Formats: sequence, structure tokens, C-alpha cells
Amino acid sequence: MNILFVHQNFPGQFRHLAPALAGRGHRVVALTDAANTQATAVETFRYRHDSTRPEAAATRLGRSFTEMTDRATTVARAADLLRARQGFRPDVVFGHLGWGETLFLREVFPAARHLVYAEFYYGARGRDSDFDPEFQRPGLARAMSVTARKGHLALAMAEADAALAPTLWQAGTFPAEFRTKITVCFDGVDTDRVRPDPGARFTLPSGRVLAPGDEVLTFVNRNFGPYRGFHVFMRALPEVLAARPAAEVVLVGGDATSYEAPPAGGGTWRERLLAEVGDRLDRARVHFVGRLAYDRYLALLQVGRVHAYLTYPFVLSWSMVEAMAAGCCLVASRTAPVEEFVTDGVSGRLVDFFDVAGWSAALIAALADPAAGAPLRRAARAEVVARHDLARVCLPRLLAFVEAGGRDAAPPGPQPG
Repeated sequence: MNILFVHQNFPGQFRHLAPALAGRGHRVVALTDAANTQATAVETFRYRHDSTRPEAAATRLGRSFTEMTDRATTVARAADLLRARQGFRPDVVFGHLGWGETLFLREVFPAARHLVYAEFYYGARGRDSDFDPEFQRPGLARAMSVTARKGHLALAMAEADAALAPTLWQAGTFPAEFRTKITVCFDGVDTDRVRPDPGARFTLPSGRVLAPGDEVLTFVNRNFGPYRGFHVFMRALPEVLAARPAAEVVLVGGDATSYEAPPAGGGTWRERLLAEVGDRLDRARVHFVGRLAYDRYLALLQVGRVHAYLTYPFVLSWSMVEAMAAGCCLVASRTAPVEEFVTDGVSGRLVDFFDVAGWSAALIAALADPAAGAPLRRAARAEVVARHDLARVCLPRLLAFVEAGGRDAAPPGPQPG
């Protein structure tokens, strides 16, 4: 088969799937934004897109749709050149629906099967946009803005023959009319690589080397911000550090913005929270290590005693599932995406997202009694190995999904409702 992947930040969710398909003898081609400089394992073409945002006054609530259709136009023209100059005609086109890239590809490749990665569908109520009253002001204006952002997602789903969502909860964010198109399968974790390792070591910026058995609390964001509970975690830390004088806290992440706006008044979320609680922290034991190469990130999970994960009702982070596979003692937010993967008291501890005192208490207890956390660690890893292992569970399902063009490829088990 000829298979075309489309993703502005390729490989993204297709990191394992695309090369695996190529390894099975298919011709696999990727189309990605020229601004994306990541190395890829398959034949890759790049498009140049002017990402200048349209004028808000001219587009009003249609600004997001205008942005997405502008990118869709760029991608469709690039795909048309790929067809004309390379003679490439895919049997399957598989793209992420989040940035509009797939919207017009059926006009270029009408004979192909068109698949989309259905990561999340916006909603004005009951999801991320009205979850946190500290930073969000629900009301008609905000609800209309969120609803307007669904336009390109709905069109992408309407144009697709089939879709893939990584979790049941994320699939369930889509309207009922679209859910019959959706197969649910997680991206997968390489549990042979992501596993407990008593020989792991992590060197702090100070030069101190951490090892399994040390009292280490870890926290991972791509970029620090409220969507992943950075504000709650930071507010819980003073009590944790006071109660656990030997604890070292290592925070992984950057200072850009991922999903939320920058804090009011400027600066970064890290600066904002350090200004709020920094004078109550033992700063010598709080280590911001930036973004890490994957091997160092994995070593940090392997030396950690406790891993904290929080999220709004939003896309689940790979890092949480990798922490489970690495055998971390997980303390996580009692929010719907997490509850699909973690059973309180069995594979982790769940705490209400906004309960700062509850977070302090749960983290202190987990740090203080590693023996009590050992069954949770084992159960968390066993859960990922059984249900989300890359080679033995997820990748075979993903390969079948693509090779069948999304036809009747849904894995057994409950479907979103």
C-alpha cells in the first residue's frame, strides 16, 4: 500500500506506527510543516505555511476556522504537488485533525481512504474550558468562542472515513453522530524500555546523583501551566518539603505556553508561582531541570519515589502512562481522563484536582512510606503492560486499523458512549 501521514509536527502520535508500516513493506510518506525540524524514520516532504494569524476584527468568531482552512489550503496544494511531481497516490491518508491539515485532502486524493487522529473535541461545558474558576470566566461570550472553535474539527470528522482516538474519554468528547467512526486504541508504551531499573541514575544540576531508594518527587509538564495542575502542585509543595526534610523535588518542563494563555500581567507560570510560594520553599531542594532528552527523562522516572500528575479534563499525557510503566508510585488528579487508567488505591492514589491540602497530605504519605506504595507501583506497571504495551497490544491494533483503511478495525471492548 501507499500510505500518507499528515501532521504539522510529524511524527507526533505516529512515531511508532509510521516506521512499523514501512517495515511491513508499505511505501510510507509523511507531509509536515517546514518549521518542524524533527528527524523522521520515513520518506518526508515539507510544506511552507504562512502562519500569520488573521485579523480578529475581520474574522471575529471565525478566526480559528480561517486559520485552519488557511493551513488546509497550504497542505492540499503541497499534496497536489506531491501527486503531480512524485506520482504519489496514497491508498490511505492518515492525519491529525487538530490543525485543519486534512480538510481538503479528499479533493486531492478522492480514491483514498481518509483517516483522522481524533484527539479531542472542544466543549463549552464539562471539559477543560470551564473547569478552573481561578483562570476561566464562564459565560456566553466564552461559550460561543469555544463552540466556534469546533468548526474545523466537525468538518474533518465529516470528511473522514474513519477515526482513531487514544482513550475512551477522548473519543467520548466527540458528538454521538461521529462516534461510530471512532476506533479507540492508545498510542502504546514500549514497556520493555520503560520499566523499573534499580541501576538508574539521575544527576541534578548541582552534581548530586539520585538513585532508586532516594526520596525523590517528580513532576513532568511539556510546559508548566494550569492545564496540567502546575499551580496546585506548587501550592502543595511548602507543606511537603516541611514534612519531608530529605525530599528532593525535580520538575521537568519548559516556560512556553501549551494550552493556556500566559499569566495575567506577563511573565511565565513558573515565575508567577515562585512569586506566590517561593519564600516558603527550600529552593535548594526544588530543581527545575527544563526539558530533558528522553533517556534522562526516563532515568528520572526510574529513580523517583513518587510521581505527581494533574490534568484538567483534557487530553491525557503520555508521561502519566510512562510513569506507570516505569513503576512509579503515582499520585494523580481525580479527573475523568486519569480515572480511565488509574484505580484509586490499586494502581495509584487519586486526589481532587483543587484540594491543595489533600495533595500535600497524599504526597507526604507516599514519600514517607515507600513500602506501602510498592503494590501500587506493581499494579500500575501491570496495567500498562496488559492493556497499553506498544509491541504486544497497541501496535498490532494500530497496524490493522491503517491496513484495513479503518474498516471494521475497532478492537474488542467497550466503545465510547
